[in-house]
Amino acid sequence: MSVQFNHTIVGCRDNRVSAEFWSDILGLDIAGEWGPFVAVPTANGVTFDFANVPPDAEIPPQHYAFLISEAEFDAAYAKIQRYRLEHWADPHQRGVGEINHNDGGRGVYFLDPSGHFMEIITVPYGGVPA
Repeated sequence: MSVQFNHTIVGCRDNRVSAEFWSDILGLDIAGEWGPFVAVPTANGVTFDFANVPPDAEIPPQHYAFLISEAEFDAAYAKIQRYRLEHWADPHQRGVGEINHNDGGRGVYFLDPSGHFMEIITVPYGGVPA
C-alpha cells in the first residue's frame, strides 16, 4: 500500500460551529460525531476531525488549502461574499476583497471561525499537469 493522508484534527473553539462553517463554504457534508470530534470528509477520503481545545488554550493558526472545481469556487466565493467574510488574493492578506488568478485558475484566502487560514484554488500550484 502506498502512503495516503487519511485525517487530521482541527483544533477549534466550537467543533460544531467550525465543522458547519467548513461544510457550508466547501459544499461538504458532516459525517457525524465520534467522541470529541465532528468529522467532515472530502471527496478524496481525507477527513477533518474538529475538536474543541480547552477554553484557556491558544489555537495556533494552521493553513488548509482546497483544490476545487470552477463551479465549486463560484459557490464558495458567493458564500464568502454573502457572509461578508474578509478575504484576500494572497496569503499575506494583500489584495483585500480580491481573488487571484495564479497558474491560470482562481484562488482566495479567508479565515475560519477559529482563525485558521483557509485557501481555495481551482488550479494546483505550478499549473495543471501535462
